[in-house]
Amino acid sequence: MTKKIGFIGIGNLGAHLAHSLLRAGFSLTVHDLNRAAAETLLAAGARWANTPQELAAGVDTVITCLPSPAAVTRVVAGENGILSGLRSGGVWIDMSTNDFHELQRLAALAAARGIACLESPVTGGVHRAAAGQITVIVAGEQAVFADHLPVFEAMGGRVFYMGGLGKASVIKVITNMLAFVHLVAAGEALMLAKRGGIDLTQAFEVIKASSGNSFVHETESQVILNGSYNIGFTMDLACKDLHFAHELGREFGVPLEVAGLVEQTFIRARSQYGGQAWSSQVVKLLEDALSTDLRAPGFPEILSAG
Repeated sequence: MTKKIGFIGIGNLGAHLAHSLLRAGFSLTVHDLNRAAAETLLAAGARWANTPQELAAGVDTVITCLPSPAAVTRVVAGENGILSGLRSGGVWIDMSTNDFHELQRLAALAAARGIACLESPVTGGVHRAAAGQITVIVAGEQAVFADHLPVFEAMGGRVFYMGGLGKASVIKVITNMLAFVHLVAAGEALMLAKRGGIDLTQAFEVIKASSGNSFVHETESQVILNGSYNIGFTMDLACKDLHFAHELGREFGVPLEVAGLVEQTFIRARSQYGGQAWSSQVVKLLEDALSTDLRAPGFPEILSAG
């Protein structure tokens, strides 16, 4: 595939996705507010663009992976944005966890300029992105998806096509909502085990082998038990995604009672530890309240720096 790819947003997740594109042999141009974040990509062969407009003018497809709807809107439609640089026939792919109404508005602006849009949020954790095995969820025009399937396969393991634009945003919010619910529940379970005198390493393994297991327990319980909490995902992002879920619940008429309680727990944790704290530190609220830590020896870091 000879398409030239532009990638904007070299954060905890975006850096791994961009590295996967380079490893697969794609021509890659990158941009971020912080040029230092792109140094390893530049050393590996990526090119740098000073603005989103400059980046878009030199590529066929632009991928954005940004932390908020406001950031996406600014990069796409703002001054020196993607839409002012990408030529007719180009493609914009948003890999952010975005508000699907705002995504559809921006897609309409793009379509008026002859630019196609796909949404492609990912799920499964930063450690899976580092290994090129993250799950990729795509929505938008099917022919454009088919044309870019090698791009998605380079970044992820399983790739799901969901249909019309907006559907990927909805299912991504749902998966994140479930992950945060599972995280709070895993913390409570581990604390119950600790207070019940059970060795936490044994507790981890028994839960993993039980009907109470979850992907979140298998991954995030480890960074709780090793004390790093480093899951590569911040409290700000967790609160943003839970807010999206709450809004979807209102829009679709679905009461999200458990998710609503979890959202308030995360808001309290963000107030306590800061927006840039790792999302798994929500469990620290319970540790601090009970003056009981959840450390266990032998659990390694699960995130790769590569």
